[in-house]
Amino acid sequence: MTNDGGRDDSHKLVIGREYSFCPWCGAKLNDVFIDGKNRKRCASCDFVHYRNPIPAAGAIVETDGKILLVKRRYPPYVGAWCLPAGFMEYGETPENCCVREIEEETGLKVIPKRCFKVYAGDDDPRTRAVLVIYLVEISGGKLKPGDDASEAVFFEQTEIPANIAFKSHREALNDYFVYKKTGNWPPPTR
Repeated sequence: MTNDGGRDDSHKLVIGREYSFCPWCGAKLNDVFIDGKNRKRCASCDFVHYRNPIPAAGAIVETDGKILLVKRRYPPYVGAWCLPAGFMEYGETPENCCVREIEEETGLKVIPKRCFKVYAGDDDPRTRAVLVIYLVEISGGKLKPGDDASEAVFFEQTEIPANIAFKSHREALNDYFVYKKTGNWPPPTR
């Protein structure tokens, strides 16, 4: 944060960055074919740059038949809505990430009850993600937007905004509504 309360992201590592030089020894990376894919490898120390997805977790928070969504405050997709979710931090479990993200973005304390489904996110310009969605129960707190959220609102299914930020969030909402209607577990596989 900057002194004026704004975000200073000038130091931030670009998630999903494509390296040209080895992050271990600084030597130039060479294009090589490894494990059936083109990858970057360091001839000096044998570092191989695997571009793996980043794990993320979030939740479907429902109360009185309404689903909690947050409006994005920062890029990408500023002003679009999404499920409360975010990237896991080092040493954090998906469940802990889910609980932390819900509280940071909405002010609510939750208890994860069940892993709903895991999604592959491929439309975030920063990286590809693996999104673990939980069904949770509210255990406390007061609803107020925070962190990355400019708004936090409970919506009836028929009121869900059209501008949902990420494909995986749209899929999770659709899967959840099918699950609620049919009661079939596990949710449908695409």
